Amino acid sequence: MALFKIKQQLEYIKEKPFRLEKEIQDLTEYNLKAVFGLDFVKSEFALNNFRIDTLAFDKEANAFVIIEYKRDKNFSVIDQGYAYLSLMLNNKADFILEFNENLEKTLKRNDVDWSQSRVLFVSPAFTNYQREAINFKDLPIELWEVKRFENDTVSFDQIQRAGAQESIKTISKTDNTIDNVAKEIKVYSEQEHLDNVSEEIKELYEKLKSAILNFDNIEVKPKKKYIAFVSGRNVIDIHPQRKALKMWLNMNIGELDDPKNLMRDVSTTGHWGNGDYELQINSDDDLEYILSLVKQSIKKNKK
Repeated sequence: MALFKIKQQLEYIKEKPFRLEKEIQDLTEYNLKAVFGLDFVKSEFALNNFRIDTLAFDKEANAFVIIEYKRDKNFSVIDQGYAYLSLMLNNKADFILEFNENLEKTLKRNDVDWSQSRVLFVSPAFTNYQREAINFKDLPIELWEVKRFENDTVSFDQIQRAGAQESIKTISKTDNTIDNVAKEIKVYSEQEHLDNVSEEIKELYEKLKSAILNFDNIEVKPKKKYIAFVSGRNVIDIHPQRKALKMWLNMNIGELDDPKNLMRDVSTTGHWGNGDYELQINSDDDLEYILSLVKQSIKKNKK
């Protein structure tokens, strides 16, 4: 990706390659919350002849995240990713202990949703083979390309799956490690959230989704309990129900300008999504007004 600086004419900004993996690691760990929304747990976590570059924790998913940094291109993202996930699932107590010692908190085994564990590979570049290797709809592995430029800017870009339809389970039966991990770790899709809803609600969701994606830099990230729409952080979380859409705006109570008072205050009650505002709809009657509320959440949560 080329960067240009705007003057009277475009000025080309050269890439400034990383010399060492450690440079990528230090930069990422220092900015872990800003880039990935994760809490830092441990650097160079060693266990059973493995050394995990960065151990992090995703508070939204209540799950551990393993991050590995690569400058060379000669590695298998599938083999290494599943080896790390297998290590985690077979040594849960060690991961819990590391969390408690480094964050000075009390995390219990049942507090962790192990099914949401994942591995991130961060590298300046990935091969076509590695990009193709992640093209499964239920793969708990992500590839992120990081590039540094001479004007002191850095980009982190996730490699997207190209309309993946195949399940990792199609190859898991020939690999015991993949098979064992696949039995415990679950990657969710939009379709699974929509499987049991009425056709009217599916249509309503697609209409709302299309409108939200017209805003800049919004990504759809299906989670266990809801479908997240993300721009830096979660903007709105949507849980499709059979006869309605339940949604949460990621804003603290008192921050939202809602003259129609459509949103319900759930700041003191338990709920799945992020933020203090909840709404349930079964028609598009107030769609334009709801989108105006979503814009406020985008403005607040955008990096």
